[in-house]
Amino acid sequence: MAVYRQAVLLDRLLFAVKYTPCQSRCCAVNHKAQYATATSPNEKTFDKILIANRGEIACRVMKTCKKMGIQTVAVHSDVDSSAVHVKMADEAVCVGPAPTGKSYLNMEAIMEAIRQTGAQAVHPGYGFLSENKEFAKRLAAEGVTFIGPDTHAIQAMGDKIESKLIAKAAKVNTIPGFDGVVETAEEAVKIAQEIGYPVMIKASAGGGGKGMRIAWNDEETREGFRFSSQEAASSFGDDRLLIEKYIDNPRHIEIQVLADKHGNALWLNERECSIQRRNQKVVEEAPSTFLDPDTRRAMGEQAVQLAKAVKYSSAGTVEFLVDSKKNFYFLEMNTRLQVEHPITECITGLDLVEQMIRVAKGYRLQHEQKDVPINGWAIESRVYAEDPYKSFGLPSIGRLSQYQEPCNLSNVRVDSGIEEGSDISIYYDPMISKLVTYGSTRAEALARMEDALDNYVIRGVTHNIPLLREIITHPRFISGDISTNFLPEVYPDGFKGHQLDVESRRELLAAAAALYITSQLRSQKILGHLRVSSALRECSCWELCVELGEGQHHVQITKSGHVYTVEADGGKLDVCGQWNLASPLLPITVNGAERMLQCLSLEASGTIVLQYMGTLFKLRILSKRAAELNSYMPEKVLEDTSSILRSPMPGTVVAVSVKPGDTVAEGQEICVIEAMKMQNSLTAVKQAKVKSIHCKAGETVGEGDLLVELE
Repeated sequence: MAVYRQAVLLDRLLFAVKYTPCQSRCCAVNHKAQYATATSPNEKTFDKILIANRGEIACRVMKTCKKMGIQTVAVHSDVDSSAVHVKMADEAVCVGPAPTGKSYLNMEAIMEAIRQTGAQAVHPGYGFLSENKEFAKRLAAEGVTFIGPDTHAIQAMGDKIESKLIAKAAKVNTIPGFDGVVETAEEAVKIAQEIGYPVMIKASAGGGGKGMRIAWNDEETREGFRFSSQEAASSFGDDRLLIEKYIDNPRHIEIQVLADKHGNALWLNERECSIQRRNQKVVEEAPSTFLDPDTRRAMGEQAVQLAKAVKYSSAGTVEFLVDSKKNFYFLEMNTRLQVEHPITECITGLDLVEQMIRVAKGYRLQHEQKDVPINGWAIESRVYAEDPYKSFGLPSIGRLSQYQEPCNLSNVRVDSGIEEGSDISIYYDPMISKLVTYGSTRAEALARMEDALDNYVIRGVTHNIPLLREIITHPRFISGDISTNFLPEVYPDGFKGHQLDVESRRELLAAAAALYITSQLRSQKILGHLRVSSALRECSCWELCVELGEGQHHVQITKSGHVYTVEADGGKLDVCGQWNLASPLLPITVNGAERMLQCLSLEASGTIVLQYMGTLFKLRILSKRAAELNSYMPEKVLEDTSSILRSPMPGTVVAVSVKPGDTVAEGQEICVIEAMKMQNSLTAVKQAKVKSIHCKAGETVGEGDLLVELE
């Protein structure tokens, strides 16, 4: 045991040495922190804080604790024993096996960890127990400080029904709807008809987009009631639902509030969070392009009114829906630190975790409302281990075989809790990191986000960088013409990746051809010399055939020094670069324009996979003669997928709705898969008879696993 402890301490020491100089996890402007922890030496807070969370938010809290001279305790499941947040902490305690209900939601195990380590306070992060009033009560009973609001505020704002009534009483604008609990699917239909379609069905105790469904008719209301109640029970242990009018095509804008225990409260400006999929945020920015000073002030003042109405003390977020005429309606209040809090820190200069710790200790706020600035612009992209080509992002699992954050760029902050070699599992949220860029203007912040996404290296899992890059470069997003329906409106047939125009296709062909020739020339040499001394001098002109998608392109390429001149698709381009094939990043210039490529694979057969403008493109490059011979090769027959149903993601089978011999109609539900606490209904693509079933409720399935065969 002593040897094991020494090994763990050595591991943590090496980790600290490795990450101390790295600025990739700090918001930097010219490599200076964009928020500062300026704790007075006379302000005594806590000696030791336990972080009841995992991943990037646990790491984020620990960074501020370390700056404040506070020791930290990590809790972890058995599969997280080597996680980054465990290595970063001063102490770590295992609280159970992988399932969240047996570890990160296991209150008794976490309370025992507090007793064992002598932690004086607990920061819950977000999710898990962060808005659980029973957890806060148990901490108070043992004299441990909860770094968050009092239990009455958690209870009042954690219940969407009660919070709406309180908001009305506090003169906060609210959405029309039914204020009671909906008991049955038929009652839900009756209420929806009275309110008028469309309606939003959502979990009373919910958050994070879980347990939410939009219904446009009676049948969708019944189905939404079923799925929302199941998701709510699974995620929050509370299946109560409410129904309210759905504001079509709104913006989702939230106000950050900060309050102390002495009756002082501030609003720290807004965050625009309208880019969403399945009611979960994808890209956020602060401030919003839509709000004018008067609307911003009105929203901020109503948010503070609500905070004071429940005697709120800590950092919290009041979320609003805003229509096209700038009418705003209360949506919910999150009584915790928000995922997207870094962008508020960037534009205000305040460290929200530090402020939460100060308030929890009983100190007054250090600032007045007139002191809260809006300096510059910040944008956050949530980088997920997801396949963006499936419903804008279905979870992917795997091990990060290669991982490199864009820490070489200024004005970039990356909040993450993973490293190269980390596993993304089915047990937890698939978020890899929060990528934040800052600029004096929105245009600067967007340009830096584009560079940061191009320089972000992630291998081993499918990720959503292609989608993120397309969003932040789309003309509608750049102009600020966005709403919560942005993704389905811009991509009505689903996300297809970057669509090449004539110029960008020519660039890609030229870059791939130059990379291929560089590889061919390198393979002819060893230690800088030709492998065969009697070989002819290397060629400087080539004719190639490049296959891209369904098309074939004839390319001529010549080399002069480090510059390749490529003729492709009727154009001529000069391509140059360092061509370090051992590096995951390949900076090149094409006709003087800078581009960042990533080469994921380069095979001897001529197949190349390049990440270009965020999207992966598979090309095949052959010599002119090889292309002629390749035309005689037989084509592979593709699998007929119309008669089979495969799992589109890793997850757990919640229900199988059919049995062998049943006849199913097109669009009929066949089974339900749950992944990361979200339930997904899989349906038949045609009318057919069920031939066989290869799964059952409770089973874990992987992406691509066969579920059902149809005749």
